[in-house]
Amino acid sequence: MVKSKVSWLMMTAAALGLGGGSLIMACGDDKPAAPANNVKVTEPAKTEAPAKAEAPTAPKAAEPFVPIKGASISGQVKVKGDVKKRKKIKMDADPKCAAMHAEPPLMEDIVVDGEGNVQWAFVYVKKGAEGKKPSDAPAPAVINQVGCHYEPHVLGIVVGQDLLIKNSDDLLHNIHALPFSNKEFNFGQPTKGLEEKKQFTTQEVMVKVKCDVHPWMGAWIGVLDHGFFAVTGAGGKYAIPGGLPDGKYTVEVWHEGYKSVSADVDVKGGAGVASFELTDKKE
Repeated sequence: MVKSKVSWLMMTAAALGLGGGSLIMACGDDKPAAPANNVKVTEPAKTEAPAKAEAPTAPKAAEPFVPIKGASISGQVKVKGDVKKRKKIKMDADPKCAAMHAEPPLMEDIVVDGEGNVQWAFVYVKKGAEGKKPSDAPAPAVINQVGCHYEPHVLGIVVGQDLLIKNSDDLLHNIHALPFSNKEFNFGQPTKGLEEKKQFTTQEVMVKVKCDVHPWMGAWIGVLDHGFFAVTGAGGKYAIPGGLPDGKYTVEVWHEGYKSVSADVDVKGGAGVASFELTDKKE
């Protein structure tokens, strides 16, 4: 009787053929059932190792300025802080001026490159070179009117030296100097090729020059009683001419957009180095 019941159970299980694993577990088998073929097994996601942080790049050390050969004092002038973007000069008021340029030229009041080097700064010996004029009469300093703007924007001149004022444009310009210590002059040059000479009688830093016909035109002249001055170029470098005796001098930097700065400079072996940083803008 018992044997018949066991045989019947086995026959029933075989006939059903369903979830054999489940049935065997129900019968007390302690081994876990194999997963069904349609069951997706999800493996744990692999964790990637964090990227290795790059070592910070050390800031580039500033290279010392190399004295310019033949200069009594040389160096570089930079500005610190934000610099306003140069604006285009609007020449529409005079179509002849506008027609001289494929693109409007940029203002020259503050010209600074990507490294902070400033152009058009006037650097001069403020103390220690009084009366040391060039032994030979210097050639005339020149200011030219080209494309309805002045070339150069900043220049220096010695007391008594000729200033040659030229008009290279085929239209009227009016040259108006606005000194405080020297005599004012104001005259017109209506045609191309005209030239006129002027002189200054006393030291003055600086003299403003403008054109009353074209109000955007402006230039600056530094007048000194000696010949030891220079104007910075596009890279901010300057070179005051050689000839200063060894000793200590006060050098000053003037710029139309920034307050002047100065420093004492030692000239040894006929040469000295002084670099400057302009920080405070003029109001």
